[in-house]
Amino acid sequence: MNWAKLKKAVLPFLQLRRTTWDIEIYRGSSPFALRNMDKAANPVLTAASVTDVSAEFIADPFLVREDTGWHMFFETLVRDTNKGVICLASSPDGLSWTYERTILEEPFHLSYPYVFAWEGEYYMIPETAEANAVRLYKATDFPQNWAFVGELLQGPHRDPSIFRHDGIWWMFSETGSGRRGTLRLYFAEDLLGPWQEHPHSPVVDKNPHITRPGGRMLQFGGRIYRITQDVYPDYGMRLFAFEITSLTPSSYSEEQVGDGPILKGERTGLLADRIHHMDAYELDDGTWIAAIDYARRTWEIKLKR
Repeated sequence: MNWAKLKKAVLPFLQLRRTTWDIEIYRGSSPFALRNMDKAANPVLTAASVTDVSAEFIADPFLVREDTGWHMFFETLVRDTNKGVICLASSPDGLSWTYERTILEEPFHLSYPYVFAWEGEYYMIPETAEANAVRLYKATDFPQNWAFVGELLQGPHRDPSIFRHDGIWWMFSETGSGRRGTLRLYFAEDLLGPWQEHPHSPVVDKNPHITRPGGRMLQFGGRIYRITQDVYPDYGMRLFAFEITSLTPSSYSEEQVGDGPILKGERTGLLADRIHHMDAYELDDGTWIAAIDYARRTWEIKLKR
């Protein structure tokens, strides 16, 4: 049998389909040494967990811990509209999760619900690149009800990641995408701005391996780290971490943590797994827990119609 001729004759009529993103919980001694500690329990949430919309996949989990338990905010891609909405799940211990409901929906695509606390209130900056702006929301009845506050930046910013350091607000975001992606850095004295671009921005230009933000900024032990996702040659290849070694309104420098990725899929090749986001949280005993989105690929062959 001539395999080359067979492939040429058959492949135009076939399509490959892969599984979509789920959410898993990892644990470890640090955010850079996380492992799937309970493969039987993972994933903790899937598209099938979402009951109020027809979910194609779920991704981009962000954690909040309170005395009453844990909250998880994440993107759900709605199959009927092909747009993302922000959904909520709850947990008593951070390990077992129950889906609640959709808590934020707009006429445009939403993802990457970066939730943070400030002065006794909760805020969220989801990705709203389709609206050509970075938009700030505030919880009116946390965790379920949110109201739009205002626009912080104009433009198609992807995965905006905010944090506060030395009395100043800072924000990373990616403009462009794929091999043309650019990581930009902005700062402001007030949360609502005005925001200005850092003189060393873009921090990374057209390097798809380390440009796009991959989760919440980490601040612990007096240090700051940014998590970045590798999107080439395929989306969700792995995650890297960089320590920010100098950060002022006039200076910026960073160094990679370790010699390679901090997280990657357990399988490679045609059936490669994918990871493109994590949100890590330090527990009282000094260990860490993290919510990640993970795609365990399985392929099936279907006839094209």
